[in-house]
Amino acid sequence: MLAGGAASRYGGAPKGLLEVGGRRILDRVIDSVVTVTGSLPLLVANAPDASSWRPDLKTIPDTRLGFGSLGGIYTAVAAGSEPVLCVAWDMPFVSTELLRALVAGAGAGRFDAFLPESAGRRGIEPLCAVYGPACRAAIAQRLDQGDLRAISFHADVRVGILSLAQVREFGNPDELFFNVNTPADLARAEALWRQRA
Repeated sequence: MLAGGAASRYGGAPKGLLEVGGRRILDRVIDSVVTVTGSLPLLVANAPDASSWRPDLKTIPDTRLGFGSLGGIYTAVAAGSEPVLCVAWDMPFVSTELLRALVAGAGAGRFDAFLPESAGRRGIEPLCAVYGPACRAAIAQRLDQGDLRAISFHADVRVGILSLAQVREFGNPDELFFNVNTPADLARAEALWRQRA
């Protein structure tokens, strides 16, 4: 799980600790990840007090500070030798069904990275994806080059895509990948939660 960024659009407040529907976003994301993987996620976070957010989680800082989202993905991939499911900690509506589809799609070693298609500016959602060990060297090379785009290394690995049509089977992509960056986003998330409830 990635808790990166300085939350500058939210006045520096840790976004995942904000509540939607009476529960912290962090806890909602953890529940989804645990349901799919059967184990507690690793929390990648640089805040000095990050280990107190969920004491039951192993929390580590970025291995290479100042490299944004791509640095967070790199840290998660470099932390072990198995593929990792990376999920941003500020996505209150990410679903277990979507995460299961990503894990299944990445299986059998066919792909080094497996991402869902989205209607966002990149066309895919790199902060809700599965990354395998081969991504480590590919990402490191891009970091060394100063190319911090979250998808910069894709040309160097085998990438699989969960189509937008498949993503829509699990809900509205705009909601599934919705992340809370501003107070207005939080208000919208709360409104969406009430509609769903």
